[in-house]
Amino acid sequence: MDQDYKPSFNFRWVFQVCLVWIILAVSTSLAFADRIKDLASVAGVRSNQLVGYGVVVGLAGTGDGTSALTTQSLQSMIAQFGLVTDAANLSAKNAAAVMVTADLPPFMKPGQRMDVTVSTMGAAKSLRGGTLLMTPLMGADGETYAVAQGNLVVGGLGVSGNDGSSVIVNIPTVGRIPRGASVERMVDTPFLGNSEMVLNLHQGDFSTAVNMTEAINGVFGPDVAVALDATSVKVRAPSAPEQKVGFIGLLENIEVEPASPSARVIVNSRTGTIVISGDVRVTPAVVTHGSLTVRVSEDTNVTQANTVVTNDQGTVITPGAATTTQDTNIEIEEEPARAFIFDPGVELGDIVDAVNQVGASAADLVAILEALREAGALRAEIMVI
Repeated sequence: MDQDYKPSFNFRWVFQVCLVWIILAVSTSLAFADRIKDLASVAGVRSNQLVGYGVVVGLAGTGDGTSALTTQSLQSMIAQFGLVTDAANLSAKNAAAVMVTADLPPFMKPGQRMDVTVSTMGAAKSLRGGTLLMTPLMGADGETYAVAQGNLVVGGLGVSGNDGSSVIVNIPTVGRIPRGASVERMVDTPFLGNSEMVLNLHQGDFSTAVNMTEAINGVFGPDVAVALDATSVKVRAPSAPEQKVGFIGLLENIEVEPASPSARVIVNSRTGTIVISGDVRVTPAVVTHGSLTVRVSEDTNVTQANTVVTNDQGTVITPGAATTTQDTNIEIEEEPARAFIFDPGVELGDIVDAVNQVGASAADLVAILEALREAGALRAEIMVI
């Protein structure tokens, strides 16, 4: 028997994998813990946006009509088959110029397929029943990474009558082609070549970065993970490519208890929606809230002027020119001001209850919160989106 024989099976790696899974099974009992895959992403492992210009044919009279762009596109496409025609002789009634967009997922190989979205860019009223002709999809570098073609699935509906009336349900000018694009080129990624990888948190937080570092080191050993800043955590990975995928599979399932986010009050100025995080606190303060209503009504009074003439034959009344006068009425209604006190350590529920008791609107609530912040009593950041 050969004494130099070494088994090809890595027993040490298998033992480490089993140990990690045991630790993960125990850690699942932690309350309020999230997986690393839900909190962060691996740097360099991302999708890439693709875009292309194409033509959809086969429409039932809902195309671009006499659009010069669409007819020129049809002429150029027909010329590729050895046919010569004039763009003026073509009609785009059953065709539409479209933009095709897609997201190329990471690690997609040539021959794999992905979904695409098709949107009109001309006067087409609907893409229902249309077929997208072969369309190259390019990346930001101008290179072609996929080719799209196929029948569209349109969720919208548009119907019009001869008298100009029309009914539109949803958006008929946008459609999708499930698995409508074939990948032709792979995007290079340094994932397998690097001995270290970086985890980028979806929401930067120093405390969460520290907690993630401690959780990783608790599973794989000390100094495996190092927090670089509030967003990034560097992890030392196996050098062998065949072990790196398994390492990531174990790493992303480690559970981490994220830190509480910063106290914030989010105000949507367009919809009036206000979101207050649970960590908002208010120091002792007194708030007085009241409302003043002023109504101004304008009216016009018309007075008929008469000319009275008296002579030997009697009194003669002659109608004169009418005069108008303005009548302005101003009414003022003021509700009594209501005051409420915030004691030390007031939490979110107390704030909402106090504001609801005085009947404050969304605009009033924002004004109250801004006044509390200016007074230094609100322990939160107000963000307007």
